Parts: sequence; structure tokens; C-alpha cells
Amino acid sequence: MSRKSKSHDLSVGEESRVDLLPPELRVRRRAKVVHRRLGFLVFLVAVLVAGGIALGHAQALQAKVNLSIEQSNSQAILIQQRKFGEVQQIQKQVGSIQAAQQVGTSTEIDWQKYLISVQSTLPPNVTLDSVNIDSATPFASYAQASAPLQGARIATLSFTAISSTLPQVPQWLIALSTLKGFADANPGSVTRNETGTYAVSITMHINQAAFSNRFALAVK
Repeated sequence: MSRKSKSHDLSVGEESRVDLLPPELRVRRRAKVVHRRLGFLVFLVAVLVAGGIALGHAQALQAKVNLSIEQSNSQAILIQQRKFGEVQQIQKQVGSIQAAQQVGTSTEIDWQKYLISVQSTLPPNVTLDSVNIDSATPFASYAQASAPLQGARIATLSFTAISSTLPQVPQWLIALSTLKGFADANPGSVTRNETGTYAVSITMHINQAAFSNRFALAVK
């Protein structure tokens, strides 16, 4: 009988290795590797946490700085407001004064200038003898005429003129109508004095065109 010899599979060219370490050492090595990896992970987590805390502190510090800047700006604005508070108060007072001036002079007529204009309408031989003025006030409206043909008025100028000759009253009334603010004029009596002169009385009504409006013009 032929014997069958046992054949063993051999890998040609391979390096044969034999692990003679006990299993306990292999477990310890693996444990050390795991431990080192866990330590690295813990260190990495600690670094990330520390970075987050540092970033949070930096943001908080920046917020405090920004708050301090805003508070400083607010304080500066309040200081500026206090500085300009007096100016604003003065401006209000000036506005009140200007408004009072406009109201107080709303019915103002420059009578000196106006009487000079009246005098200029007189003939050469006629002079003003007496003048009576009745005008409106800022607090009361002027009484208007009841006659339908008479115009609106804000003042009445009654005067007496002395003439060396019998005056031409119609021509004088025409001259008076050229004055600014003329509403109407009514002749009164014509009397002869003991000296031979003539006294003529005239009542003249004046409308709003005669107002001076000096403060209203200044504001504009």
C-alpha cells in the first residue's frame, strides 16, 4: 500500500510571524491607544470650550465699550441741549415779542407823515389850524358807517383849515382823494372869521391802506 503523505500549504515569499505575547499585554496596548485618543479628544474639547469662553468675554467687553461710547455720546448731546436751551428760550421770547409787535402795531399809522401829506394837498394860501384823530386799536374794531355808500374805514381825520380867500372846497377834496388810504371825505362848514379869513372844516375817513405795517414787513 502506498502511504499518503500529509501536505502542508506554504506561502512562498511571506514572512512568517508568530505573536508570542500573552493576551493581557495586547489588551493593555489597545487600552493605552484608546486612552491617548480619549485624552486628545478631551484636550480638544477643553481648547474649544476655552476659546468659546474667551470669545464670549471679548464680545461682552466690546458690548461694554460700545455701551460706554453710547452713554458718552448721550451725555454730550444732553450737554449740547443745555447749551442751546437758553438760545431756544431766547428764540421763543423773540418770537413772542415779534408777535406782540405785529399785534400792537397792526393798526398803526404814521400820523406825522400822513399829516404832511394832507398839508401838501392844500392850496398855497391855506394852512391847517386844528386836527382831531380817531383811529382803530388792536383790541377793538373801528365803528363803520351806517350809510350804504360810505366805504370801510379804520380812522377818521377831522381838521380845520384857514384860508385867506374863499376856499375852493371841491378841488381840495379831489386833491385829498389822491392820498394813500383815502376812503371818503365830507366837507363841513365854511365860516368867516373876524380877521377876514375863512375857516373850513372837513371830515376825512381813512382805510387800511394807510397802515404802516412796519413790523410785518420786517418779519417778511
